[in-house]
Amino acid sequence: MADSSDSISIDMESSSVSAKEHLVKTSNGFVSVAIFGDQDKPALVTYPDLALNHMSCFQGLFLCPEAFSLLIHNFCIYHISPPGHELGAAAVSYDYPALSVDDLADQVAEVLDYFGLGAVMCMGVTAGAYILTLFAIKYTRRVLGLILVSPLCKAPSWTEWLCNKLMANILYYYGMCGMVKELLLMRYFSKEVRGAAMSPETEIVHSCRRLLGERQSANVLNFLEAINGRPDITEGLKKLQCRSLIFVGENSPFNSESLHMTSKLDRRFSALVEVQGCGSIVTEEQPDAMLIPLEYFLMGYGLYRPAETDVSPRSPLSPTSISPELYTPESMGLKLKPIKTRLSQI
Repeated sequence: MADSSDSISIDMESSSVSAKEHLVKTSNGFVSVAIFGDQDKPALVTYPDLALNHMSCFQGLFLCPEAFSLLIHNFCIYHISPPGHELGAAAVSYDYPALSVDDLADQVAEVLDYFGLGAVMCMGVTAGAYILTLFAIKYTRRVLGLILVSPLCKAPSWTEWLCNKLMANILYYYGMCGMVKELLLMRYFSKEVRGAAMSPETEIVHSCRRLLGERQSANVLNFLEAINGRPDITEGLKKLQCRSLIFVGENSPFNSESLHMTSKLDRRFSALVEVQGCGSIVTEEQPDAMLIPLEYFLMGYGLYRPAETDVSPRSPLSPTSISPELYTPESMGLKLKPIKTRLSQI
């Protein structure tokens, strides 16, 4: 484990579980890691999408009581933020060399080394899903499983590349202004929750907009440039030696890419869950839709949700109050892809 001088610890509180945030020194700068739970348990590593951190990308999922109980019962959560995306981060100089996606994946490995972790479960969203998939390709024996939300695996299309270049130029000259926030919100959420002239935006979008205002534009620009310069890792997917569970919003701008990625994974060890009427960040927009697939996925590892007398009847492992028909994919708001969705084999 690294020397104590390589990390700064800050006590925090979230929900009823004590959390501690570390700034871990790596060969490519400091990385913020917020730890929730018992460090003697297996590790679940998360990585958020562009311009987000664990508070704005995973809070919805972890505020879902059943999901929180499932995850915190089985894992210690290590929320890794992209460099400079943690709360209160200082702005880096625009002249500071941007890290590549390989550098970011290597940072994840260094974080694991610092905490003395071996093989871990990984959960990433869009850009974060790409980083963790690349990490899994480069360090195959260090990943137990991948839980990916609206993931990327190909190089940017011309449309995405141009949009990202536009956003990068605006960030450089005007900072985290209203236009950048709108572009990011379109990336994250479906049109229904973003609102329109006759329907105001939802609280989740309002909260995300506020949190985006706290990001340092130079730090976001560095992560954006790394993701916009990402290579195609489709061939590398063949090297994966772990099971994968992919969630993608039906209305995500990365829906087709997530479907492409699923088609390249070994169907015996992967599953796809397409969430109807949802954008990219399923963890925030429709976290309840993730619960049952997550439970069955983790049951394949011998993990389970603890039985509790006061558990919510929504949990499939305590179904005494709800008829089985309510657990059909349609009632969950899910569209399971035939052939590609094989949860029973995970």
